[in-house]
Amino acid sequence: MDRNFWPAAAAAAAAALSVLLLTTVAPSSGADSFLEPYDLLYNSGVQAFYSGEYADVVRYMEAALSSQAEVRSTRVRCRLRCQDQHPFDDTFSELRFFDVVLHRAACMNRCIEDKLGAQSLHKVSEDVAQDFHRRIPYNYLQLAYQKLKQPEKAAAAAHTYFQANPEHVEMGPNLEQYRDQQDVQEVHFVDQEARPHQHSFTEAVKLYDVGDYEGAIVLFEEALVEYYTADVECRALCQGPQKFEGHDHVQYRYSLHELISDHFTQVLHCEHECVRDLATRPGRLSTMENYLPLHYDYLQFAYFQVDMLQEALECALTYLLFHKEEEFMTDNVDYYREVLGRDGSPREKADWYLRRHKQEQQLLLAGSEVMGVTYTEGNYWSSTGGRNDTRIPSGTDGWMEYVPISDKRDVSVVVPQKVKEGGPLLYDGVQLVQTSADLNGTQRVLLDHVISEDECAELRQLAHVVTMGGDGYRGRMSPHTPNEKFEGATVLKTLQYGYEGRVPMKSARLFYHVSERARRIVESYFLLNSTLHFSYTHLVCRTAIIGQQDHRNDLSHPIHADNCLLDPDANECWKEPPAYTYRDYSALLYLNGDFEGGEFIFTEMDAKTVTASVKPRCGRLVGFSSGGENPHGVKAITSGQRCAVALWFTLDPLYRELERLQADEVIQALDTQPVWGHGLSINPKDEL
Repeated sequence: MDRNFWPAAAAAAAAALSVLLLTTVAPSSGADSFLEPYDLLYNSGVQAFYSGEYADVVRYMEAALSSQAEVRSTRVRCRLRCQDQHPFDDTFSELRFFDVVLHRAACMNRCIEDKLGAQSLHKVSEDVAQDFHRRIPYNYLQLAYQKLKQPEKAAAAAHTYFQANPEHVEMGPNLEQYRDQQDVQEVHFVDQEARPHQHSFTEAVKLYDVGDYEGAIVLFEEALVEYYTADVECRALCQGPQKFEGHDHVQYRYSLHELISDHFTQVLHCEHECVRDLATRPGRLSTMENYLPLHYDYLQFAYFQVDMLQEALECALTYLLFHKEEEFMTDNVDYYREVLGRDGSPREKADWYLRRHKQEQQLLLAGSEVMGVTYTEGNYWSSTGGRNDTRIPSGTDGWMEYVPISDKRDVSVVVPQKVKEGGPLLYDGVQLVQTSADLNGTQRVLLDHVISEDECAELRQLAHVVTMGGDGYRGRMSPHTPNEKFEGATVLKTLQYGYEGRVPMKSARLFYHVSERARRIVESYFLLNSTLHFSYTHLVCRTAIIGQQDHRNDLSHPIHADNCLLDPDANECWKEPPAYTYRDYSALLYLNGDFEGGEFIFTEMDAKTVTASVKPRCGRLVGFSSGGENPHGVKAITSGQRCAVALWFTLDPLYRELERLQADEVIQALDTQPVWGHGLSINPKDEL
């Protein structure tokens, strides 16, 4: 453990107690230059945007981003410099400790204020900090550059924003429009906020996947250097003000050492969490699994491929620091030792890093006991493993063998999984048209004659009466494109209309029973071992708006996955909110085909490469699993109206659709009582 490890963090905590003393020890020298606070610049940029002053939007937003970056880098630089200038020596005493604390804090005040001006000016609100974390300024920039007819800059801003917000409905089509413009080239689509260590790692994986092992080695080694640099910076940023959750600062009455312990525990926790932060892509909650160890796994196999076995052994041993006795890697180590005739050692940097990490965990566990809080030791280096039974060293093959197929990461190579399908279709006349293999994917099926022509006509007539614009999409009339009108209705709403006499109850019941038929078919065909429950059911119609179809290049429904957030550029699908992560299977039952466009399409994870296309027709059903293995969308409807029953299912009974349970009760009441009670409650559920 670094001998400055405890004192460095404790110094940050004690510094927070010494504000008054600092002003007498070393008052600020006063800044020669004044850095304008980025929250004020950002606010000016927002005001300029709504005033239509787009040149000012660019000026303020670019300045705000520059100011925010300068504040961050200055704080990191000053904290590290002052830590080096005022170290803790081997002779530790309480007076010596506070002497160093005061001098280090005074040093940081001078350093920061000489560069930035008064620190109080740069304390922004949590809302503004979150906007910058979510890259909101880049959204304003791309719109402003678009208005200023600077498409190459607009493309760069849009791309940067989209990296942290892949679920944004309109940004994907915007990027495609930029790509079609003559002045925009692929080099303009650059992430201006890319984290160097993640960028190098991603590029290294690409080279590895095409067999360029020498190039991959260079980039993986660069990624490691950048990773450890980013770790130092992340830890330096932790040594600032902390939040004391549950405490009233005015009423805070703890003693000096209790306060130091409380503050230090939070700083230590922040530093410890840098492991997660460095392995998390912008805008995401989930980390890239096994992130740091994978660098060494990739390297050991890449070095093997270029016949640098000593380096390969070193990296294999380093990987085992994180995953002791991992069978496939211990086999590789044995192989390297046998061929070389000698042993090797793991890399010192990784060894030190991991020992410090474990010591932090021990301190956090001890600190949590003292402060009476709960700290759960996390599994930071999880790996599902995977052994290559050949006697030569095994590589990662795109590292997908370590992670479940439902949790895809940075590379496009996916280990196929055995899936079951081909169960009975249950109803007479239902015809199997295409299987997963025919549709070039996994867990996909296309069926015809699920319902009859008469049933299609009756449900379309029902839709014309009960569907409402924006229904299910928080009232947004065109949730996916302004060139079409969207209308929808739920099963329960339809039954309510039937009860009120506004539509034939026979038609309302048909909607209910048809959706149940679709559920049973999907459950049976995919040979599911447990009950498939309704998650959401929707009767929907999309209508092309006359006069808005010329030169359309958008989609009726952009490419997406149903239970995860699709990130096409990173080839990832993040299973986290606001996605409906509990959904397991999806289906669309079409009611007509007399319109132009509107084909349902499956794509690769890049959201561009179409793998299958389905032309809707009455009684046709397409069913599929809801994860990142099945990105899909709907082509533009350029004429007419397209109607369908959209269904989402879950295997988890905790996420059953509440409205469906209420609809079940209504149907049961109708079947058992000639007249049933009043007061049917409708509580439509929002739907993405």
